[in-house]
Amino acid sequence: MERRGPIARLAAASLAAVLLAAGCARRGPPAGGPPDITPPTILDTAPDSGASAVPRDVHIAITFSEGMEPRSTEDAVTLEPRVEIRQRRWSGRTLTLVPAETLRTNHTYTLVVGTGARDRHGNTMTTGAAVPFTTAPTFPTGRIEGELQALGFAAPGSYIWVYHEGRTPDSTARDFDATGVVDVNGHFRASGIAAPGRYRMWGFADLNKNRSFEPAVDVLAASDTTIVLTADDPIARNLFIKMVNPRAPGRVLGAVIDSTGDSLGVIRVVAIADLDSTRRVMVDADGSGNFELKLDAGGWHLRAFRDDDRNRAWRTDVEPASPLVPIEVHPAEELRGITLRLSRLTGGP
Repeated sequence: MERRGPIARLAAASLAAVLLAAGCARRGPPAGGPPDITPPTILDTAPDSGASAVPRDVHIAITFSEGMEPRSTEDAVTLEPRVEIRQRRWSGRTLTLVPAETLRTNHTYTLVVGTGARDRHGNTMTTGAAVPFTTAPTFPTGRIEGELQALGFAAPGSYIWVYHEGRTPDSTARDFDATGVVDVNGHFRASGIAAPGRYRMWGFADLNKNRSFEPAVDVLAASDTTIVLTADDPIARNLFIKMVNPRAPGRVLGAVIDSTGDSLGVIRVVAIADLDSTRRVMVDADGSGNFELKLDAGGWHLRAFRDDDRNRAWRTDVEPASPLVPIEVHPAEELRGITLRLSRLTGGP
């Protein structure tokens, strides 16, 4: 029988340890599996939506569909009207909020979960949630629901703020009478509203996700009507609010018609800003002559030209071009049907 020395025995022991560790590692998920790209959702809340007679010393719990990144999720969860939270506790996928003081008597609150909440793989929630409940014996019967049309930003996750008529939004105080969150289909519902009552509605797109309206970044728009809820008819349905991001570019779609018979180079379309002729946007037309431009709001002039030498500059003495066509672009607008006709021209753009 072959005898092993200390070094051989040590090598064998080390190899056995490596194999054991490899065997243990194989019990986990296989390496290189598909990445997690599924947005997290809310499975349960306590209190539930529409709950009444909620104890004033309640601890509020939210259970998510998967493990969450604590900091972003805690920042995205609030209790409205504004309530200071003394402690935030995690137990697996459940976050519990402990208010610093007891809640008010006979008062309706809304637990709000914003779209800034992320799971442990960095996926954010597709839409947030608004969960109203009350410390009163009965839940208020008033409800406002409808659709939000968003131009220049994504509607899901936007907020609906409801105020008694005569009041105006104060995003820092977050003292609205009710709130709702727009879902993936652009629909919203704000419930727990006292009826009878007269209300105004605002849409708020928190584009930087800090829960406070900043005019340079976010979008805030008011409905143009007063909503009247009565004891006999406490629900307002099929409401509509349109919101436009004033900083969103417009889309300009058109076609270039070339009857010159040339086939060299490529057809390009250039947009020249009215207020600053050095500000230009250039795109190539496709094989059928169609083009699409994204332009900031304001006045522009369009020109198409055939760039025979592909130097991205119009040679006025050789290359055919179209006359300048004036257009006015509005934020998030889609302007269609622009036609540019190539011919032999002189003079620069």
